[in-house]
Amino acid sequence: MRVLLVEDNIILGEAVRDHVAAADHAVDWMKTLEDARVSLRTVTYGLILLDLRLPDGSGIALLRELRAAGTATPVIILTAHDQISDRIEGLHSGADDYLVKPFDLGELSARMLAVIRRYGGNISPVIQVGQVKISPVDRRVFAGGEEIGLSGREWAVLDTLLARPGAIISKAQIEEALYAFGSEIASNTVEVYVSRLRKKLGRDHVVTVRGVGYRIGAPA
Repeated sequence: MRVLLVEDNIILGEAVRDHVAAADHAVDWMKTLEDARVSLRTVTYGLILLDLRLPDGSGIALLRELRAAGTATPVIILTAHDQISDRIEGLHSGADDYLVKPFDLGELSARMLAVIRRYGGNISPVIQVGQVKISPVDRRVFAGGEEIGLSGREWAVLDTLLARPGAIISKAQIEEALYAFGSEIASNTVEVYVSRLRKKLGRDHVVTVRGVGYRIGAPA
């Protein structure tokens, strides 16, 4: 998915960006509220990782703006503010989760997956689509009782389709989820990875809707 990281601490920002990108998410890293606002006007994100203390203001202000505008994008606050009152304010302002610095990057990954599952309505750690069982948490797929190996990019496309089971996802939406600002995108990249997924999962599980996009069957 496409992730917006709003963090002005260079060392922490680099660590989070590299860790999240290593899980095959596209990451746009912004260091100010204004840059984050510009990005949000340009891109639809699957998740926002938001620091509270930024050079041009508080992340709470941005969070409140998003929720007031009806933006439901999940937000995880990353901050050094460790007072209970700060956590309550963040959650009451519309945050989906809260991590106090310093935090373990493995815990960040687990919380990201948990928030995305709740947001997509997939509370169970295992999603079943037809005869295929998918466990996004530990990145495992089973079909007919046998485990199927997927590459990082294949997982990224699958995650994008699973975020809205049964809905048609356009090529542009998949590209937006896969690539951060400044990345070069080959014209047939999406088609290549969708074709590989169809071969591995079955043609009936990843469907091409000609001229519109792609969809995956609704979970059982």
